[in-house]
Amino acid sequence: MNEYRGRHAPSQPWAVASTASVRRGRHQRRNPRRRIRFILLAILLLTLLAYPFIESKILTVDKKLVASKDLPSDANHLRIVYVSDIHWGFWYSDADLGGLLSRINSLRPDLVLFGGDYATDNASAIQFFQHLQSQLKIHTRYGIYGVLGENDVGETAFDRQRLTEAMTAAEVTPLVNQTVPVYIGSGSKILIAGLDDVIAGKPAIKSVASSVSGSDYVILLCHNPSVIPEAQRATDSSGSLGWFDLGLFGHTHGGQMMFFSSLLDIAGDVPDGYRSGWLRENRSELLVSRGVGTSVIPFRLGCYPQIHLIELTTSD
Repeated sequence: MNEYRGRHAPSQPWAVASTASVRRGRHQRRNPRRRIRFILLAILLLTLLAYPFIESKILTVDKKLVASKDLPSDANHLRIVYVSDIHWGFWYSDADLGGLLSRINSLRPDLVLFGGDYATDNASAIQFFQHLQSQLKIHTRYGIYGVLGENDVGETAFDRQRLTEAMTAAEVTPLVNQTVPVYIGSGSKILIAGLDDVIAGKPAIKSVASSVSGSDYVILLCHNPSVIPEAQRATDSSGSLGWFDLGLFGHTHGGQMMFFSSLLDIAGDVPDGYRSGWLRENRSELLVSRGVGTSVIPFRLGCYPQIHLIELTTSD
């Protein structure tokens, strides 16, 4: 019995070893395919997660030709670059700002207009303009003008004063409930009317409207488009409606995230009709910009950041 088992004993380990080797071979043929599928799936998921952040960095330029019979002939083909909602800070870096300024200069603007929300609060907005002085200089023929957003204003009159002083030092003319002339060519002019912010300030719409006449070409600049209905009801110095020709606004970010804008609730105070894009009401061309930066979360989806090149032209 012992001799019989002894002769057959070696055969069993070899059989087991051979079977195990075959099984491992089958697994080795399957693993590379599974590993590739896993890697591809991981890449896809990472891309989907990263894309909204990538999109928030893809700056686009919206170009628009705007005609008006009120535009002085000297201002024909005037090039305006409009920029709003930069939100300079942790998610919008100095390098991002340098790229933005380079893009503005590449558009060869005659006039640059800022629509507010330069940073995240009053202190950082002041730092933004201090930093702007050391960054690439914006080159224009007729200057830079800007209004304030709700993030910029601060809590006290002193906060506001420090901000407007920082803007002036950075060669940006602050407009708070006032109208300024921009002289073009041989004595011709257009007017820029800047309103205070709706949320953090008190826009003096009637007072600003009554400071212009029906023959003036007027650009209305205000951060929040919620002012549009009241601005359309205001009258100029002669009591006529339609006191401004072009209205430029921001604040909404265009919703920022397609399909999720209601969850983010960005600019929930703005009527649905004034959420994004170009509109025409009465005789006025209106623009609500998607802006440059982000708010709440540093993502955009189906809502690329944008600046605007607006070319003014006289009516045919």
